[in-house]
Amino acid sequence: MSVRFPQILLLEEEVEFFAIRAQGAGGQNVNKVSNAIHLRFDIAASSLPEEIKRQLMLLRDQRVSADGVVVIKAQSHRSLERNRVDAMTRLRELIARAAHVPEVRRPTRPTRGSQKKRIDSKVRRGLVKVLRGRVDTE
Repeated sequence: MSVRFPQILLLEEEVEFFAIRAQGAGGQNVNKVSNAIHLRFDIAASSLPEEIKRQLMLLRDQRVSADGVVVIKAQSHRSLERNRVDAMTRLRELIARAAHVPEVRRPTRPTRGSQKKRIDSKVRRGLVKVLRGRVDTE
């Protein structure tokens, strides 16, 4: 597994955080406390390398909008700070997925020995099938 960009610097100033109310069942504070986080990251305005920007735009991910903004909603934790960390972690994982370059596969050929072994087994199998035929007793 080769990675072309070993260290990708993601600046906090390029990421916008908005505190929103989390969905789902709540309690006494459900309408008063904003614990969920909306993270917005503009790909074009970021300091990422151009190739990673292009790969992020090409990702078939529902979190990347058509105008090049990554929107991540984090609401799995009860604390605002833990949701913020969770959103940043998911953004880093998304960028790492875009930065990953798979190794080029070099096609290989079967060895001469494996080819001979394959043909021999086919011939043997064919002989077994020929011997299964009807026996002539004339």
